[in-house]
Amino acid sequence: MRTFRLAPDNMTFGFMRLRRVSYPFSALMSIISVLMFLSWGLNFGIDFAGGTLMEVRAKSGQADLSALRGLGDRFALGEVEVQAFGGNADATLRIRLQPGGDAAQQAAVERVRETLGAAYEFRRVEVVGPRVSGELVQSGTLGVVLSIISVLIYLWFRYEWQLAIAAVIATMHDLLLTVGFFAVTRLEFNITSIAAILTIVGLSLNETVVVLDRIREMMKKYKKLPIPQMIDLSINAVLSRTIMTSTTTTLALLALVLFGGHVIQSFSLAMMWGVLVATYSSIFICSPILIYLGVRDATDKG
Repeated sequence: MRTFRLAPDNMTFGFMRLRRVSYPFSALMSIISVLMFLSWGLNFGIDFAGGTLMEVRAKSGQADLSALRGLGDRFALGEVEVQAFGGNADATLRIRLQPGGDAAQQAAVERVRETLGAAYEFRRVEVVGPRVSGELVQSGTLGVVLSIISVLIYLWFRYEWQLAIAAVIATMHDLLLTVGFFAVTRLEFNITSIAAILTIVGLSLNETVVVLDRIREMMKKYKKLPIPQMIDLSINAVLSRTIMTSTTTTLALLALVLFGGHVIQSFSLAMMWGVLVATYSSIFICSPILIYLGVRDATDKG
């Protein structure tokens, strides 16, 4: 019985011919990511920005979003961010930190509760003060930085310097485009977003290691084969596995996007983007770098 293959065993597609397109494209995407991050910044959630997040459901079956947005002017709370999610009856309200500390914040929450209590059911209320949010920012940033440093150390000792540099560049490329994704889409950046970034770094590393390991094997086997052809041969050899991994992961994440609810939406969408970027960079960013670095006759260190 023949097994199902997403890519033919004898596939010989010339991926390296596309490096003259993929590099300018990635450079453009990276520049856009940096500009959007510097100009727009990230849409920090309550976890990092501080404030109050309320998740409400209209008892009538239809949430009045315009009336909910008017609560800010009505009670002098500043801008109240309102978003619909799930069904027509569901909405989230985000109230920024109020001058006067925790007492003022709690008073604002109580005023909103008294006003909406007859028409809405409060399903979730989260209050995060400025001290807690600041600590979360520091902890989240430290976690990301330490994880990236650990990955870079692993790559440097795992591979020859040409392969290590290629892997580092591909990982940084994926991280940069993921931050740009949050800046452009305005998805809420919260604790689950930090988890998504850390997972994407690991996913990018996994895809890169698979491709580089096969390239290193092929360099020993075909020592006289030109580097571009040898890299194409290596990528085609693992293409079926790469497609299968990306497809199954994306399908699982799609289920989370559709049925996981608003709480993990930013995580699920960021992970779907991360799968796409990690697969793309392992083929079109990491591998072509070896041509420019002039990798030759690499030997296994591991």
